[in-house]
Amino acid sequence: MYDHVGLKVRNLDASVRFYTSALAPLGHILCSKDETSAGIGPKGEPALWLYLDRGASGGTAHVAFRAEDHAAVGKFHRDGLKAGGSDNGGAGPRADYSPTYYAAFLIDPDGNNIEAVCP
Repeated sequence: MYDHVGLKVRNLDASVRFYTSALAPLGHILCSKDETSAGIGPKGEPALWLYLDRGASGGTAHVAFRAEDHAAVGKFHRDGLKAGGSDNGGAGPRADYSPTYYAAFLIDPDGNNIEAVCP
């Protein structure tokens, strides 16, 4: 589908903390980090890049990550809340999307809508 996604963030450390916690249940880790950017994804395959931009006004992006199962979707939501995300829809079925769609939604520290889905 996609090779990588880049998001501008106001606070790199807060965003790294959020994404590494929320995406750990989906098998993602911090692959690379310096003072202005960080790459997160499966080991050796960073696909989400965070770029420090102190002038960023807030997110408008929606990024959905595939989860292996319903438990991983729930853990994504719980861990993301603990790491500074805001609730935008707890883990559960989304029959209006499709009969088998199961997802959870968080707002990241920059206002982006982040989803974990097990279709």
